[in-house]
Amino acid sequence: MTAELLDLQAFGAFFVKGAERADGAEARALWEAMSDAADGGKRLRPDLLQATYRAFGGNRPEVAQQVGDAVELLHTAFVMHDDVIDHDLSRRGRLNVSGAFEARGRAAGAEVTRAHRYGQAAGILAGDLALVGATRLVATADTDRGTVTRLLDLLDETIRLTAGGELGDVRLGLQTDWPTLTDVLTVEEHKTAVYSFSLPLQAGALLAGVPDFLLPRLDRLGRLLGIAFQLQDDLLGTFGDETLTGKSTLSDLREGTVTALVAHARTTSAWPSIAPHLGDPDLTEATADTVRDALVRCGSRAFVEDLVDQHVREALVLALEIGPVAEVVERLTQALLVVRRRVA
Repeated sequence: MTAELLDLQAFGAFFVKGAERADGAEARALWEAMSDAADGGKRLRPDLLQATYRAFGGNRPEVAQQVGDAVELLHTAFVMHDDVIDHDLSRRGRLNVSGAFEARGRAAGAEVTRAHRYGQAAGILAGDLALVGATRLVATADTDRGTVTRLLDLLDETIRLTAGGELGDVRLGLQTDWPTLTDVLTVEEHKTAVYSFSLPLQAGALLAGVPDFLLPRLDRLGRLLGIAFQLQDDLLGTFGDETLTGKSTLSDLREGTVTALVAHARTTSAWPSIAPHLGDPDLTEATADTVRDALVRCGSRAFVEDLVDQHVREALVLALEIGPVAEVVERLTQALLVVRRRVA
């Protein structure tokens, strides 16, 4: 069976069937917007799950495909909700669900505030539908009841931690107090690393029937990798080459996002020259360059780069100790080196 057909049976079929069963034009429009928003993802998470499954000797690719698609749907749900939280109207260069429905409301003649609320409601509901879809795909996986139960427990724990991490991230943005570097790394671990890396690694291993003692080690491995990737993403958000990454290097500074770069800079003598510009919605490229120069001079950029390397080294050592996933992790860390070249 081809990968394309497998995709249609699970991830793609979720949107097709949803649109077919939609009751009325409004519901159909929601499913179409969801399908458009989900298209074009990198599929890092299902690919990691399936690679882990194969590494541990799994030989039923269709089952790993379905659970991998469940993880991708979970990612889709989190992205849709995250866009609502951040009031973002686009993703991957096109309107997201919230943006599409805000535009739909404006086209119908609604004033700006009402159209925005309409778009936000659509984003929340779309994320809810994707979240339920992810759970259903796991629950109906063609494997034994005990494995399904353990996968559902893992999914439940992942959602719990990720929700707490997302709320913690919003809390950082209040700027009512200043988090430590440990606080920032904990938020990044819970918000991103747990579901993007730990979940696929553990789910793939569970499906392959690995011994229980390996699961906490795979969880630790996923968190190390996830933090490394998130820290690298923070670097791209400030120092990246936008023509290569497609990621704005002004957004984090304008929004005052408390990244590891910011947490470290606050402990240096350069902080008074950086602080006034963080969170300035009118920050210019010239002023942003001044902030970037200060982050370099005070050692914050080098500190975070070293932190990425530290997490990668620990992940590689742990992967070698575990054994079968060493090659999988090696490929991931090589991909991280490719991403690093996009930093100016």
